[in-house]
Amino acid sequence: MKHFIIEEKDNVVHLRIARGEKYNALNGELLAEFVEALSQANASDSQILVLSGKGDGFCAGGDLRMMKEVADQEKYESVMENIETIVKTIYTMPKIVISALHGPVVGLGLSIALSADYVVAEPDAELSMNFIGIGLAPDGGGHFWLQERLGTHQAKHFAWEGQRMRAKEAYDNKLVDIVVNGSVFEEADRIAQEWSTRPLKAMIATKEIYHRYGLDQLKKYLQNERQTQWQLRQTEDHLEGVQAFLEKRKPEFRGK
Repeated sequence: MKHFIIEEKDNVVHLRIARGEKYNALNGELLAEFVEALSQANASDSQILVLSGKGDGFCAGGDLRMMKEVADQEKYESVMENIETIVKTIYTMPKIVISALHGPVVGLGLSIALSADYVVAEPDAELSMNFIGIGLAPDGGGHFWLQERLGTHQAKHFAWEGQRMRAKEAYDNKLVDIVVNGSVFEEADRIAQEWSTRPLKAMIATKEIYHRYGLDQLKKYLQNERQTQWQLRQTEDHLEGVQAFLEKRKPEFRGK
């Protein structure tokens, strides 16, 4: 695979996003491959999946060049279908999924990270659902994951403000389950190996009971996000947000 590394070790399958030179930013090609990589990992007999990113960060979110790719609605629908498949697969996978975070964890990258059952982060990890910076609302189930972990009121504020949280603050707000002192990769692997000695069938059964009922709600969020995102992509504020980002200046939003 071009953008992913898959390795199995004992009862653990490691899936690493391997576009490290671009902070693992997500584009159409990578998202399509992500679906394939998860399908391959899901087919493994391993009961634990560790999801991580190569290089200096877990994932910097959607590649802004993809904005041009999805200007065509047919292409947009295809990309959104892959995004939705990714998070639904992680959410329903009959494995315990651990996301191991370091460096930037932004936008869609954060949505994907929060779809895991357990979130582990290095102190330098910086979490942000900063869709608002380019005049958009979260996707990838971002609304669903934030509501589950923060509650509706705090979730709105986190999304509206484009708030950035370092790992310790994210832990205090329950976006992160543990902050490690050393390598997040080594710690996630240690946790996975430790859990391999637990009654994993029982743990997975609990996940399936909860998530079976949560899936319908997640699907509704994803459907609403897909429709809303397309509408927001046509706004003046979105165009200004993207242009300001490319020009490295503060956007001048007008609520239009």
